Amino acid sequence: MAKLDKVPRPTKKSEYAITFASTQARRGWTDLCATIRGPLADSWDFLTKHPLAVTPTNYRLRGELGVIVRDGVEHDRWQHKPTQQGDARIWFYVVDRTVHLENVHTRHPNQTK
Repeated sequence: MAKLDKVPRPTKKSEYAITFASTQARRGWTDLCATIRGPLADSWDFLTKHPLAVTPTNYRLRGELGVIVRDGVEHDRWQHKPTQQGDARIWFYVVDRTVHLENVHTRHPNQTK
């Protein structure tokens, strides 16, 4: 039998869809799934429900890092921390009802140190 594809979690109409905006984000997500699966599942739930909520673990980046340009359009860049104490970071931007994962860092990114 061929390798079976996993069934993606469906989103409710009130939720946001999540996409990979880069190959790096896909690789980083896969790496975090292997190391912090539980907190990453909680991050998925958070990002599908209220990605633009400002919390101690979810906020807009400041300065030059606070903006990303995609296809000539500027978007606010956000950072989500899957764990309060850990180094992992998820950088994303939101367009309509879609969260675009731009970078998934397994360690604290040098740009924000």
